[in-house]
Amino acid sequence: MVMHGFRTRVRLAAVAASLVLGLSGCASLVSSVASGAADDLSTALLDQEDPELVREATPAYLILLDSFARDSDSPGTLGAAAELYAAYGIVFVNDAERAKTLTTRARDYGRQALCAADRNACELTGRDFAAYSAIINALKPRAADAAFSYSIATLAYIRAHSGDFTALADLPKIEVVLNRVLEIAEPGRRADVYKYLGILNSLRPPALGGQPERGREYFEKAIELSGGRDLSAKVELAQTYARLVYDRELHDRLLVQVIEADPRAPGLTLFNKIAQEQARELQASADEYF
Repeated sequence: MVMHGFRTRVRLAAVAASLVLGLSGCASLVSSVASGAADDLSTALLDQEDPELVREATPAYLILLDSFARDSDSPGTLGAAAELYAAYGIVFVNDAERAKTLTTRARDYGRQALCAADRNACELTGRDFAAYSAIINALKPRAADAAFSYSIATLAYIRAHSGDFTALADLPKIEVVLNRVLEIAEPGRRADVYKYLGILNSLRPPALGGQPERGREYFEKAIELSGGRDLSAKVELAQTYARLVYDRELHDRLLVQVIEADPRAPGLTLFNKIAQEQARELQASADEYF
């Protein structure tokens, strides 16, 4: 989950490295190559076939983004920090307490990003559902990226705090945000939004307000829009939906598809390799779960 924003995060890190070089007297050279170097570094990481290498490198980016996000009013910088902390806390950290700490910071950065993008969204915390929805539904397209960062950072927080019913109570609000992102974001964002809507609707059983069948529909839309190339959508369908409704046949079929797939796809290789790792872990624990 929540690995989508890596391209933005890596671009910021590459530009940061370029700025350091500039302080050493190479400013003119850096200015001319920073953009291209950022794109090259971003592509290299997204196409990386060794998730462990990225796992080891990510803490440096976290610290780097912290330095940029401090006192920042840039939605892009704050949103990048929110997404990277969310991704690292959920995907790469196995310790539950560390995951809670990291995703709490992710959520805080997400809130700051949305506030920086639209000042009317600065006081969302504590609003009742009607007031919250009114603010979100008034967001303009310029706030789409920040709203997306805010929503997945908050989802990561909720997943890490799944035993906290206060956290789970925010799920309907995040669904409002994701639906607004669908309305105002670029079409290329839709597959990711549908994936997160699927997760959101499958985090709770029906008795607690969840709508897993709607979640399955969202997952299937995400898979369709990605042409089946985003293996993480299939893993999430297996993990959050199939396990929730105890559909062993669907669960096992999806995991086999993920494990046997070629993970290499432009911009998705890293995510797909991680998805395959998760699929093998889910497969190994299936007999115990079901």
